[in-house]
Amino acid sequence: MKRVKPFRLNRRSFIKGLGVSACLPYMECMADTNQTGIRTSPPKRMAYIYVPNGVGLPDEHSEYKDWHWFPTNEGNNYKFTKVLASLEKHRSDITIIGGLSHPKSRKLLGHIAGDTFLTGGDLRGEYKNSISVDQFAATVKKSATRFPSLVLSADGGVGFKSRASTLSFDSRGSAIPSEHSHRKIFERYFTQNGKGVSDERRKSLERRKKVVDLLLEDSKRLQIKLGQQDKYRLDEHMSALNSIEEQIQRNEAWLDIPLKNFTADHLDMAVDAKIDPQAYIRTMYDLIVLAFKVDLTEVVSYMIAREDGMGFGDNYPRLALGLKKGHHGISHDKSTGHWLEWGQYDQWLASHFSYFISQMKNTTDEFGSLLDNTQILYGSACSTTHNARNYPLILAGGKNMAIQHGNYYRFTDELPLANLFVHMLNNAGVPAAHFADSVDVNDNSYIGDLANIFGHKSATLSL
Repeated sequence: MKRVKPFRLNRRSFIKGLGVSACLPYMECMADTNQTGIRTSPPKRMAYIYVPNGVGLPDEHSEYKDWHWFPTNEGNNYKFTKVLASLEKHRSDITIIGGLSHPKSRKLLGHIAGDTFLTGGDLRGEYKNSISVDQFAATVKKSATRFPSLVLSADGGVGFKSRASTLSFDSRGSAIPSEHSHRKIFERYFTQNGKGVSDERRKSLERRKKVVDLLLEDSKRLQIKLGQQDKYRLDEHMSALNSIEEQIQRNEAWLDIPLKNFTADHLDMAVDAKIDPQAYIRTMYDLIVLAFKVDLTEVVSYMIAREDGMGFGDNYPRLALGLKKGHHGISHDKSTGHWLEWGQYDQWLASHFSYFISQMKNTTDEFGSLLDNTQILYGSACSTTHNARNYPLILAGGKNMAIQHGNYYRFTDELPLANLFVHMLNNAGVPAAHFADSVDVNDNSYIGDLANIFGHKSATLSL
């Protein structure tokens, strides 16, 4: 019997023909706009902000109790400790939430829970993540904006399994690369304003489309020659090419529609996270505000720093506050005095979140304050060191979506964090009955006070 010679592929040709992240099929552009790109109804935006390593939670009888992240008391009479005191002025625009977590992440080792913050994925055995809630929303909401979402972080890229440098995962559970350079973000998203569109710009898009089409065709021919594992890998890359092709089509559809007028004079594009973390974080927040103001997207994720002390963000406590340890080191310190350092750093992070809320509140478009048409979720995937329960969470904004703020709620383990995601999706016009491991949102015994925050139950899509 003749031996079949295995198919072999030169590594260079493999790299040459293949691309980056992933997508779902192209959807017609501007479904929520008229032919000039002007909105006919208010946007319903979503932003997800992440901090790593949990927060400081000294004992309530400790001398450092004022540096406990969560407020004292519950309901509308809660009192901030020193940590979140900068948010007092936003009391009517925020809800503090404790007790929620992802059930399948509660016993994960180390910092891997951060990879599941927006997915609720099951990483207890084989690393196989699922779609993140921001990308689930983006697949529905992308038809009204130039870009489906913005994926931002301090480090850029995807990191690696269990130490991701992105919050966002596609429909296959593959990490979506984040962006971290302010200048590159601005140049990519804000400089193509559609005014005086040149033939060269059109030709450039056409050339890119032809290249992607050729690569997709070559990839399809290649696929029939590969083994099962290589086919899976190639399929991931073909999904990436589809994503690029979709964005090219989107760019063409928006080519003749100018961005809204804006100024970027207040943005410091040269700021370096390794030198001035405060300026870096605030400029990133400013870019998010600007993106919402000019209607680039309705969905943003921003990882302020990555888990386990591996990225730029671990040095923020040293650079900004003069502390001797990095964030990860502080979170693992066993001395009682570390509660002060941890609390001061949590306070510093909260002050920048307060700045973001202020910028969103004071920036308006034709539908009013950006904050009132945006749901913002701020939090971490651990309460404190390696404890993936009782996530510290703040929900802000969304008043025009009927969100009722002004309270501090504590839930039990019976209610998964994914239930909060479901409510946020429905409020943002993304009908969802389930997400990840959420429980039945129509079962009052599980909804609890979530109904008091959102004031609705809804359902059609599920994932």
